[in-house]
Order: sequence, then C-alpha cells, then structure tokens
Amino acid sequence: MSVQKIAVVTGGGKGIGRGISLRLAESGYDVVVNFSSDKESAEKTAQDVERIGQKSLIIQADVGFSDQVGRLFDAVIEQWGIPEVLVNNAGIQTWKALLELEEEEWDQTLRTNLKGTFLCTQRAAREMAKRERGCIINIGSGCNKGPFPKLAGYTASKGGVELFTRVAAVELGPLGISVNCVAPGAVEIEREEFNPPNYSAIWTPLTPLGRVGRPEDVAATVAFLVSPEGAFINGQTIYVDGGLFTQMPWPFD
Repeated sequence: MSVQKIAVVTGGGKGIGRGISLRLAESGYDVVVNFSSDKESAEKTAQDVERIGQKSLIIQADVGFSDQVGRLFDAVIEQWGIPEVLVNNAGIQTWKALLELEEEEWDQTLRTNLKGTFLCTQRAAREMAKRERGCIINIGSGCNKGPFPKLAGYTASKGGVELFTRVAAVELGPLGISVNCVAPGAVEIEREEFNPPNYSAIWTPLTPLGRVGRPEDVAATVAFLVSPEGAFINGQTIYVDGGLFTQMPWPFD
C-alpha cells in the first residue's frame, strides 16, 4: 500500500496556484486547495485534481491570520495527516502610487504575502519536523530583483519573502525540511483590474525567450524542487521568467 503524499497550496484555486495544484497532482500528490474568497475556482481546481486521479480537499482560510492558518492545518492533519509539501502561493497586489497608498492597503498586502508565508511555514514546519522531512516552496516575484513602481507594498512583501526563505532554509534544514523560493516573471493568468488587456503583447517583446510565461512553467519548477532530484536544493530563489528580469536596460542594438 502506497503512502499518501500530501501537498498544501495556498491560493491554489486559480492562476499560478491552480497550475501548481494540478502539476503536483500529476506528480502523485493529494492536494489541499486553499482559498480565501473564490470558492468556485477552488472547487473547479479540486475537481480537476480528482480527474487526474488524486484526492482533493478544499479549505477556506485567510493566511494572514493565525487562527485561520491554525484551522487550515488542523483540518488537513485531522482528515489526511501531516503534509509533505507546502506551497505559499497566496498573494495580493495593491496598485497605487507610494504617496497615495493607504495604511490599510499596505497592511493587507504585507499581511497576506509576507505574514501569511511566515504563519503557514511555521505551522507546517512544526508538523513536518515530527517526521524529519518536508519541502516548502515560497512564490516570489520578479520584484525580488528590482522595484515595481506603484507596487510598493507588493515589492516590499516579496523582497521579504525571499530573505525569509533564506532564514527558514538555514533553520529548518537540520530538521530535514528544505525551503526555496520560485520567482515568476510575466505570466499569463487571470489579470487584476489594473493590468492592461494586451498584457501578453506588452511583455513578450521584453522577454528574451520571446513569450510570456504560463502557470505550467512555474508549476514545473515547483514539481522539480519537491521531487527527489531537487532534494539537495535549499535556500535558493529560482527565477522562472524567460530571462525578463536578468537583462538590464541596454541602449544599443
């Protein structure tokens, strides 16, 4: 009888989170699809996980609040057991100039993106340590390398995620737990209201590989990191951006 492989994906119902959920299912994981408000998308992803042949579990929780994170992991452990993989994917953006940004908007972005990563990592690692194994993937951003104008809170939060990843990797490595950051570039997903409708057309010519990314590109990197082949990678940030954020402005042809 095979041992159940359990993965928790926060914000796993749509976009990059959905892509990761499905790829982990293809890799043999039963997937906990966490969502905060969009239950319909979470249900659709869960159904697709089950079509692949794996079990799914939908759990609502806002990862920025410790009581809800506790409820999330209590439910996972009670129903399935200790997860082997955690993907901290849940995140929000507030598109506003720095001088116009409201305190609550800043707080909400940092609470979800950075505090949520901390809370979920801490709770999952406490459980993983009991088995002396586990893999945590934090989803970063191209703004880990440079500033994104009008996204001060988002940029600050994702920069924090990268450094938090390194600290967590050093502290949790001796417990058998690896922690890495996967940082997407321009990826074609359901866009927020502030993004232009010609998103792909804008970013494609700026990307050295000549296209925008897809959720599957990010998901493939996550799947590698949680596989035996990626077991010795720890404390790293891997950019999945087609070279977009590697290049610097260059005035010559």
